[in-house]
Amino acid sequence: MSEQADRGTGGEETRTPLALMGLAALGIVYGDIGTSPLYAFRQSFAHDSGIDPTASNVMGVVSLIFWSLILVVSIKYLVFILRADNRGEGGVMALIALLGAREKNPRVMAVAVVLGMFGAALLYGDGTITPAISVLSAIEGLKVATPLFDPYVVPVTVVVLVALFLVQRRGTGGIGAAFGPVMLVWFAVLGVLGIRGIVLHPGVLAAVDPSYAVAFFVHNGFAGFVVLGTVFLAVTGAEALYADMGHFGRRPIRLAWFCVALPGLVLNYFGQAGIVLVDPRLDQHTFYNLAPDWALYPLVILATAATVIASQAIITGTFSLTRQAIQLGFLPRMRVIHTGAEEEGRIYMPAVNWMLMIATIGLVFGFQTSSHLASAYGLAVSLDMVFTTLLGALVAIRWGWHPLVVIVLAAIALTIDLAFFGANTLKFAEGGWYPITVAVVLFVVMATWRRGRARIQEKLASIDTTLEDLLEKATADNLPRVSGTAVFLASDRGDALRTLQHHLEHNRVLHEHIIFLTVTTAREPRVSTAKRLEIDALEQGATRVIVHYGFMQSPDIPVALRLCERAGLSIDLDDTVYYIGRTTIVPPKIPGGLINWRRALFSFLNRNAVRPSDYFRLPPDRVMELGLLIES
Repeated sequence: MSEQADRGTGGEETRTPLALMGLAALGIVYGDIGTSPLYAFRQSFAHDSGIDPTASNVMGVVSLIFWSLILVVSIKYLVFILRADNRGEGGVMALIALLGAREKNPRVMAVAVVLGMFGAALLYGDGTITPAISVLSAIEGLKVATPLFDPYVVPVTVVVLVALFLVQRRGTGGIGAAFGPVMLVWFAVLGVLGIRGIVLHPGVLAAVDPSYAVAFFVHNGFAGFVVLGTVFLAVTGAEALYADMGHFGRRPIRLAWFCVALPGLVLNYFGQAGIVLVDPRLDQHTFYNLAPDWALYPLVILATAATVIASQAIITGTFSLTRQAIQLGFLPRMRVIHTGAEEEGRIYMPAVNWMLMIATIGLVFGFQTSSHLASAYGLAVSLDMVFTTLLGALVAIRWGWHPLVVIVLAAIALTIDLAFFGANTLKFAEGGWYPITVAVVLFVVMATWRRGRARIQEKLASIDTTLEDLLEKATADNLPRVSGTAVFLASDRGDALRTLQHHLEHNRVLHEHIIFLTVTTAREPRVSTAKRLEIDALEQGATRVIVHYGFMQSPDIPVALRLCERAGLSIDLDDTVYYIGRTTIVPPKIPGGLINWRRALFSFLNRNAVRPSDYFRLPPDRVMELGLLIES
């Protein structure tokens, strides 16, 4: 298996001590799963769960949570799934890229792409629910202090969320430095509070015996299965954990989990179970009931800070996921702002940020309480875990693992994943419909954009002329050659030729130097500067340049052209014009192609995509766009 995940961002060896990297991982990677104790345990005994807080039920639920943390997070993700890295990057997009590099069967690859796109779409639903449920559950601690705060919980939550989304445009570099220490304090407090509850009822530790979980199912039957949907809330951050692997690498993430996060979570869940065993009436706010009265307000403040950090991790993860999707051709171009000069990964995407903010605040107003939001949480993530298991199994087989070993491991993981997914489907009408609806809408958008771009490329590839033909015709027509350089920017050769042909037909002029520049996205996170360029000299002053970027990098064409100068290609950037083809899909004369609604959707996305001059960082006063009509 690849060891690239033990490297820092970009695949380069990190010199940061392992312990400091582990501390940083606490702040980014474990924010989501680290705030689950605020709502996961108590939700199992909510009034609509049908499960009373009897001694056997409490022991069964905490045993289920404990073994879920061990089997799903510790073994499935930390031991196995984290091995499936693409040059250090994790997540469903990385799995698609890994599989695409080795899979020869186009049908298998097509299915994998569909699973990957839908899996990515599911994470957007999670990206709106996590900030809402996390911050809301923290602020609800004020109600435990005094019922007088009850009317102010939702407004205060909205204020915190608005402030969180507004600060995104300023970047999180300075704030991010404090994430690790704050989360270290958070996990330490989780552990201390948990010990307090365990001391009150030491017998709760017997729940490490899985027979309590088995007895819970036997005794409660279908109602016990339903509770799996709330038990799953304790592990919902595992998928985000895998997606954030590229920030730190495999070893720091494992160190932070086994040394800090897992002990803190286990102690806290057992402590919550302990106080309910002492007094079943405390089952509604088990987390805050662990704290002494004098510590309640400081705990609310700390919990709010922890949930803001958890939300920040999801928001930045959504930015990264969106950029990956754009680079891999799943979404139209969007504006990307780099908020850190030294780190490629620090980005801000205004359109994504505002959509997340509107959706998150809408959820808070719509569901009102974290208990209601818990019904919407889990379905999308549990299904995404199923997709991760399937894609991970395919990658393991392509990497040479024995098929029988892969089948056995995948079968065990899928049994757990499907049990959680099945339990969460029962919450569909109560709120689970929301993330699935978001996922379906985004999947349709991604599939339509991908199909529309493919149709355009098919049409452009069928162009019945060559570069030589175009240059010969320009010479035969005695078209004037003017000084300077013309850069024809295109996604592939056919696109470039069509743009040049359009230019010659309408502008009737040819520059002294011509560059056909194609930007490609590799199936790896980053491409080093040494491998950035391919330069091929053609005839009559023409040059073909291919610029390679990874799917975690943002293209910068002027910088790439300066690299060309260093490679010996003479370019005066002050005397350069960039030509870009602006394609528009129109209905074909002969029936066929995209159905009407998909054509309309693709046209809408194409019109609203960020202009190529902005996306590729071209000087706007040197860009000429040529309209191209494509029948499809």
